[in-house]
Amino acid sequence: MFTGIVRERGRVAAVDGGAQRVRLTVEAPATAPAVSVGDSVAVNGVCLTAVEAGNGTLAFDAVPETLARTSLGRLAPGAPVNVEPALRAGDPLGGHVMQGHVDGLARVRSVEPEGDGRRIWIDASPDLLRYTVEKGSIAVDGVSLTVAALDDAGFAVALIPHTLAETTLGDLETGDETNLEVDVLAKYVERLVTMRR
Repeated sequence: MFTGIVRERGRVAAVDGGAQRVRLTVEAPATAPAVSVGDSVAVNGVCLTAVEAGNGTLAFDAVPETLARTSLGRLAPGAPVNVEPALRAGDPLGGHVMQGHVDGLARVRSVEPEGDGRRIWIDASPDLLRYTVEKGSIAVDGVSLTVAALDDAGFAVALIPHTLAETTLGDLETGDETNLEVDVLAKYVERLVTMRR
């Protein structure tokens, strides 16, 4: 489980493999010392299992399901990534409950300055937008955010300077692809309501 509070802005050290499996190596010197092989770590919002850990780096294997549903397969060496270790008992719940199970990809429609921060509009498919409500929670590339506005094609988030500086969201430009995880509680509510009909 994760909360969407990014603990480190890591960097992709290597991407090896092909369509059936990618070995992703990430430089994460602040996170890696506390991670053991087998631990879960979110990279750009994708829950991955550490298969190597040491010397300030972490390695993960991504299989076809992960590569098809997320943007991980398009990462290149040198790319910055958001890194969050799995929540441990007693850790503060600063964001919202996240699984690191990306629901789909979305695309940045626009990036506009707004005071000291930025307002970013992101277009998403209708099957994801139905779980999105104004002032509700959403995760973009693993960052817990509040939905600031909605329209028929997407939603807006308002980013503060800290988020822009400490996560990869400060690098987003129009047309960029992002990993999206909707609020899991909304999905459970929908399922329960549907089952009662």
